[in-house]
Amino acid sequence: MSQNKEYLKIFSTLEEILPHIEPRLNEIEQLRHLPADVAQSLKNTGVFSMNFPKSWGGAELTSMEQTQLIERIAQVDAAVAWCVMIGSDSGIYSGYLEDSVAKKLFKNVNFITAGWIHPQGKAERVEGGYLVTGKWRFGSGISNSDLVSAGCFVYEHGKKVLDEDGQPIWRVMIAKSSDYQIADGWYTTGLRGSGSLDYSANELYVPSEHSFSFSEPYRKGPLHDSPEAILRNMSGVPLGMARAAIDYVRSKAPSKFDRTLSVPWLESSRVQTIIAGCEADLLAARSAVYSSLQQQWQALEMSQPLSEDLRVATAVARFKAFQTSRDIIHQLYDLVGAASIYKQESPMDKWLRDVNTICQHAVAQQSILTASGELLLTSKSNNPFI
Repeated sequence: MSQNKEYLKIFSTLEEILPHIEPRLNEIEQLRHLPADVAQSLKNTGVFSMNFPKSWGGAELTSMEQTQLIERIAQVDAAVAWCVMIGSDSGIYSGYLEDSVAKKLFKNVNFITAGWIHPQGKAERVEGGYLVTGKWRFGSGISNSDLVSAGCFVYEHGKKVLDEDGQPIWRVMIAKSSDYQIADGWYTTGLRGSGSLDYSANELYVPSEHSFSFSEPYRKGPLHDSPEAILRNMSGVPLGMARAAIDYVRSKAPSKFDRTLSVPWLESSRVQTIIAGCEADLLAARSAVYSSLQQQWQALEMSQPLSEDLRVATAVARFKAFQTSRDIIHQLYDLVGAASIYKQESPMDKWLRDVNTICQHAVAQQSILTASGELLLTSKSNNPFI
């Protein structure tokens, strides 16, 4: 565990509030978003400040420290961890804006930002800014957000604007939550408590200075010298879920009987092998995540360009964390057997639904391996986040 005082302070405060959040998980699941008081209690821990610089009063945590915090929250609930993971990107976004502008938008370091940065919208150039039109999905935590991001392609006179390489220009717009129309379509397999609602705008005026490109950071340092910083702490969610599932099944072992081998679970070679295998898989996945993040962080701290191997290492380790978590939870679900299907008696049902849902994210798709392989073999990749 890191000995950074800011990290330890947030971790300690989280440990105090998580036992109060855990009894409310059914409520969160039914509401399909975090209650306002739960979001506020998380704000009070300082966890949303982890990407803001210390000069602003933020925690300015390393990617490894951030992942550890998300991992701990995910041991209690994946949706809560997901909302924190997304909402804490505020500090990263602020570094892509001119400092005085950023401080006016992000009025304090505990601001929550929701939104989808993928260019699903249209930003028509007008004097002083853009008229933004579009519909975006996956606004995780938007019900409790202070600001919302929206990815757009830039247009002028109704036509896409291209950069010098002939590629469409992609910018992210930042506006208040109240500037968007929010629609509740979040009826999903899992991660229900994340409140990842749809949102839209029709010719919303956004000043130019309230938009940014990931290729043009204003702030320097490990959190801004590589655009994939917004993805680095994501692995904490699947790692925390897998850890919680293994711990739960181990805690139930003394009271269970293996009917296949006609022995108690504690004496069952089948159960022993599955549990140890899950531990081994999690250990390998977790080690890959943290070692790749550590090597990447060290290179960025020394202002070294990231090698292709380092770029690929963090991407494939993240991919593997998601896939390994799903494999572990599936194995344990089957091991527990019929008891897993009773969602009010066992958390296995929720873990299975949640892990299958998070594995639909782009970082967990086979396309990550394709892009990574392309980079390793050709030194080229069209994926800006590898």
